[in-house]
Amino acid sequence: MAGAAASMGTDPLTLADLLRVANTPGFDRWQDQVRRTGGCSNPIHLVGSTVTRDAESGQVLYAYSTDAEPGGRLRVACGNRRASQCPSCAWTYAGDTYHLIRSGITGGKTVPGTVRDHPRVFATLTAPSFGPVHNRPDSGRCRCGSSHDEHAPALGTALDPASYDYAGAVLWNNHAGDLWRRFTIYLRREIASHAGLTQAAMSEACRVSFGKVAEFQKRGAIHFHAVIRFDGPDGPDSAPPAWATLALLDDAIRSAAARVAVPVAPAGTFPARTLRWGTQIDVQPIGALGHEELTEQAVASYVAKYATKAAETTGTVDRRIGELSELDGLPGLPAHTRRLIEACWDLDHAYPDRMLARWAHMLGFRGHFSTKSRRYSTTLGALRQVRADYRARQERQERGYSEDLDDSEGSTLVLAHWTYAGHGHTPGESWLAASIAREIRENREIAREALADLPDLDDTENWND
Repeated sequence: MAGAAASMGTDPLTLADLLRVANTPGFDRWQDQVRRTGGCSNPIHLVGSTVTRDAESGQVLYAYSTDAEPGGRLRVACGNRRASQCPSCAWTYAGDTYHLIRSGITGGKTVPGTVRDHPRVFATLTAPSFGPVHNRPDSGRCRCGSSHDEHAPALGTALDPASYDYAGAVLWNNHAGDLWRRFTIYLRREIASHAGLTQAAMSEACRVSFGKVAEFQKRGAIHFHAVIRFDGPDGPDSAPPAWATLALLDDAIRSAAARVAVPVAPAGTFPARTLRWGTQIDVQPIGALGHEELTEQAVASYVAKYATKAAETTGTVDRRIGELSELDGLPGLPAHTRRLIEACWDLDHAYPDRMLARWAHMLGFRGHFSTKSRRYSTTLGALRQVRADYRARQERQERGYSEDLDDSEGSTLVLAHWTYAGHGHTPGESWLAASIAREIRENREIAREALADLPDLDDTENWND
């Protein structure tokens, strides 16, 4: 292990700490803890104890204390959804999101399989233009005259920073959640109008469900990808009416997006604005209903991919910015991204209720990256509970409990006391945890080698530039 670390260029301090950890009593148990977290990059440290008793007799069935753990602590996964913070926990979150989205497309996880016969589309709504940016158009040549490589750092940055509407860009991000909320309201109204029904009659005959994820374009503007589905009056358990077609849903989505307007009052030297969606809207039918190329698996995988990302594609920092002067210590921060962050701070005093400075690291965006309507599918909480129940059953089997001894039925009583004792790893522990996470990831990749490559749906970078 030490030889491997040295061969990978590990610095001397990390190597020395790695050797210390490896020679500490209880190292095997420490590895077991980290493996159970999936190789979490920033585990939570807990101290405490738990006692499991038979509910009727009061007999102690199991007792646990962190006193016997390495360092007297139990390490549990941080649960951070962001891949830039913890790739391991983000992978778990992405997996849960994948199942949540896919169950709303194909059924499963309490959703009936007949939902595959419901009209379903994958819609993308983007921000408007705030000024021309460097891009890779179909012609192959940007407005600047160059043909940019797909990884060129100039992509998404303003052609003319002096005329680019940075204030409008961050205000749009900041109100993106309001734009989406109004879109869902107008969508139901447009569906009723296109069907020739009142809203009340429409709600009695049909329901609209959705699951969506937010994504940052390289120019620093949020856009939304959403699975939108027609259901019957009782939700996914019932078939939608005959008039609820893909064509009607497509038209209603485009009409609703065009109607949405969020006014922003003037403040100080900043003029009044009306925020709208961009003119480029993409609506694609999802598999099963015909011969559409957009498969159910591709959609679920795409949404899950972006559920673990934030604004890092723009080169911004992945933490809150306490003072604007902190940017001076970030020489790698792109100038375009810096101007967006500075615009958040410039606007903060004019719009104090929008907390723009607080969300400057997110370029003003303060909404949820992943949301769904109530009846779309299962919930992340339910998926986590299934995983927790599975682990609980494994532990009961390991401890020799009888099969009918089930905590959920009240046959046992668990008394627990936990206290937060810190988080994270030492340098040597971080190296080892990363190695464990890499091993787990490689094993997963080997197990998935048989799966076909998924198509790249990310073709929206050049929209509304």
